[in-house]
Amino acid sequence: MKISAGKLRGMEALSDASGIISAAAMDQRGSLKKAIAKEKGVDPKEITSEMMAEFKVAVCKVLTPHASAILLDPEYGLPAVRAKAPNAGVLLAYENSGYDNTRPGRIPELLDDVTVRQLAQAGADAIKILLYYTPFESKEVNAFKHAWTERIGAECADRDIPYFLEFVGYDPAGGDVNTLEYAKKKPEIVAASMQEFSKPQYQVDVLKAEIPVNMKFTEGTKSYKGEKAYSKSQALDYYRNTAKVTRKPFIYLSAGVDDDEFRESLELAAEAGVAYNGVLCGRATWKEGIPVYAKQGVKALEAWLSDRGVKNIKALNDVLAKGAKPWAAAYESASA
Repeated sequence: MKISAGKLRGMEALSDASGIISAAAMDQRGSLKKAIAKEKGVDPKEITSEMMAEFKVAVCKVLTPHASAILLDPEYGLPAVRAKAPNAGVLLAYENSGYDNTRPGRIPELLDDVTVRQLAQAGADAIKILLYYTPFESKEVNAFKHAWTERIGAECADRDIPYFLEFVGYDPAGGDVNTLEYAKKKPEIVAASMQEFSKPQYQVDVLKAEIPVNMKFTEGTKSYKGEKAYSKSQALDYYRNTAKVTRKPFIYLSAGVDDDEFRESLELAAEAGVAYNGVLCGRATWKEGIPVYAKQGVKALEAWLSDRGVKNIKALNDVLAKGAKPWAAAYESASA
């Protein structure tokens, strides 16, 4: 594979000196509003845009000195772009439907009032899309998602900006993804998603993939809770098998698990010999700061982030230093 000059600039802006992507994620919108409202004991409608921006600025200001990049949204996150550390690149979300997308088929949609060009002008070094996807969905739904994803790839290629695609699995029947039954299907869902969106027509530059196993159901790990979906040996094979289906750079997402579990999942990837290229880690790093903000305000949040939040991200960086590989290895040369 080759990479264009513009996409190369964007990728370099998002990486550390070793070519590893150690990005923090702060693009949550509806889910963050609900979480803050829950801790405050109020209706989510009472969480103002100013409060959302204030939370994101605090996270960005405190954590980006220790991250290679920050993922934000253009709705509430643009003030945080200006608060980031100079060393950190910026990814901006382009989708309207986030983790609270519960529409039938989890049909995605873009923000109505922005384009890739406008996101780049707002400071984006790359564009990020979240897509709920499973090979077990109907052909009609997945045909829509394939075309939708391909259109975005064409728009990013036209603006010569990197395209990060995050795909999150789900149960088309509406079942809970935190069950033993779903855990058994997860490796196949992750592998099929990685294989599909590695196809050239999508023009995706970085796959943002889920951990291929659920650590809580992986026997022999510290995160194991007693119900077995796979042994540790089987889990290592699932890591290897999912990595084999792509030649694209890929990074892992935290998917809301706690920081200890996410770090253990990355240690397992390293043990499996998987050449992943970094992480885009959100809630695992800062979610415990939500009740601090809700009950004590932004100064208390900044103090918590400066202590526990920084410790979380530094611990994650230590794991990346031992296991992640430079994304540039996927490309033949540094120019198209």
